[in-house]
Amino acid sequence: MASRVAGRAADGPTRVVLAGVYGHGRSHLENLRGLSARGLVELVGVCDVRPVEADWLHGLGTPEQVRPDGLAGLIERTGAEVTILCTPINTHADLAVTALGAGSHLLLEKPPAASLAAFERIAAAVEETGLACQVGFQSLASAAIPALRKRIASGELGEVRGIGVAGAWERPADYYTRSAWSGRRRLDGQDVVDGALTNPFAHATATALAVAGAEERGAVASVELEMFHANPIEADDTSTARIRLADGRMITVAVTLCSTGRTEPYLIVHGSAGTARLTYTTDELDGVAHPRANLLENLVEHVRTGVELLVPLARTGAFMEFMEAVRLAPDPLPIADEHQVLHPDRRELPGIKALTDASAERLALFSELGVAWAGGRR
Repeated sequence: MASRVAGRAADGPTRVVLAGVYGHGRSHLENLRGLSARGLVELVGVCDVRPVEADWLHGLGTPEQVRPDGLAGLIERTGAEVTILCTPINTHADLAVTALGAGSHLLLEKPPAASLAAFERIAAAVEETGLACQVGFQSLASAAIPALRKRIASGELGEVRGIGVAGAWERPADYYTRSAWSGRRRLDGQDVVDGALTNPFAHATATALAVAGAEERGAVASVELEMFHANPIEADDTSTARIRLADGRMITVAVTLCSTGRTEPYLIVHGSAGTARLTYTTDELDGVAHPRANLLENLVEHVRTGVELLVPLARTGAFMEFMEAVRLAPDPLPIADEHQVLHPDRRELPGIKALTDASAERLALFSELGVAWAGGRR
């Protein structure tokens, strides 16, 4: 499909605008540098609430800079064919609709929106404009997922009774003070839904849903949640969830940001004839690494040649059903200091990594594992 943006160079690099440069946006700058060096893209504009430091744009020319309320004009002036949207979660819907309305295809960071209603707004804009929206769930671009699905479909693992997900990272206290929306469920009357389940470990649930072949709206039948916070925040930093799919299968997710160090998160497929383990951050399936495509490069190829998108918006519908359950759930419960180790710069829950592992192995919630601070709190 050809872009509707005027001024497109027919045989030149694809013109790109980046909205949201700081934080995770910096990784998009690095990706843009690599693709720009190959002649595939040109960064023609950046959009942020504060000016972007010149050294951050090294090798990317001198793109025009505007604030978020100037995004539509920036797209129109520069003829941007693609907008990368890497702004706070609560701004996704408004800015996505703005970019699409201005005629730009979209690479939308995860989670796609803070609510199901906001997600549907974006979906309606995609339908109305006929433009593309790729969602930044990088793990869904891994060849490990179709490889695992092929093993499941072949019967190699027998009858699958469930998928268990485990993730244990640490985050310093200033992770929650880096921006006004960090660790918030709501801000200025708007849904944010920033928490361990929905932001840093959003890939975990999205990957499990993809492995189960349950990605679009209607795939999720119910969600049980046990959400907690050790840090003094609104959102969760330590949680378990049980997702029951419409076909009767089950996914459990156990994650924390109160561990020691970082271990790679993973999922285990439990079958009657065996198990399979996917480490989705490294694309390793039972220890064998698989390639992963570049989502921006795939979107550029889609714009230029019509190649199929790897992570279209519809592929994240089931994740948004899970996100909506988190949004509507009661606020996470605090974990008393007596159950924590208080470091000068962070909080640790002793034994939490082993608990996430046990959850993935047994498909159990924290309360079902005899955790003192989780008992009776489902």
